[in-house]
Amino acid sequence: MAHPAYLREKARSLRIERKLTIDELAERLALSCSTIYYWVRDLPIRGSGSGGGWPESARRKGNRVMQRKYRLLREAAYQEGLESFDELAEAPSFRDFLCMYIAEGYKRRRHSVELCNSDEVVLRLATSWMRRLSHKPLRYRIQFHADQNVGELRDFWARALGIDPDAIRFQRKSNSGQLKGRQWRSAHGVLAVRVHDTYLRTRLQAWIDHLKAEWTREAG
Repeated sequence: MAHPAYLREKARSLRIERKLTIDELAERLALSCSTIYYWVRDLPIRGSGSGGGWPESARRKGNRVMQRKYRLLREAAYQEGLESFDELAEAPSFRDFLCMYIAEGYKRRRHSVELCNSDEVVLRLATSWMRRLSHKPLRYRIQFHADQNVGELRDFWARALGIDPDAIRFQRKSNSGQLKGRQWRSAHGVLAVRVHDTYLRTRLQAWIDHLKAEWTREAG
């Protein structure tokens, strides 16, 4: 709907002279925020959000403060990992879990812990420790081939890990359909289990570093 030109000029005048925000202009002139935004988007005011953000220097300072905050949290989590190693290592399977992650875990992301394998025994151990070490929900994904029955795969892994079948997602392998008849193909697909937990990933790195340091001392 077209609005009288004087309303646009009034909005721009109030924006310049009284530094009103888009919400304030919309309320005063009884117009939608989207209309006001298109009229005054070239007239930013400090702290008014999109269409009027903080100066670049303030944004950079805010980013540095935020980065420092999370860096300190990660450093604290790493130190906590080092300090908790001995207590956790009293359970023999903890070292097994770390060794599995060194060999099979996904290490490129610093915000999540993820391990994939085709052996249900390996995945049982991995999921048991991931559940113990994080309060966040685990995610499951099966990589499969074109000639495999996804229903049977879902049922197999749900029983093996004691999880809801509907919690499992699927990803067709990129070489799907090219391995038919090859006996070494994974009969039940390859299951990936992941938890999005930055601080678990940081503690996990501390545990791995601690274990590798032990190996180095023993080898030396």
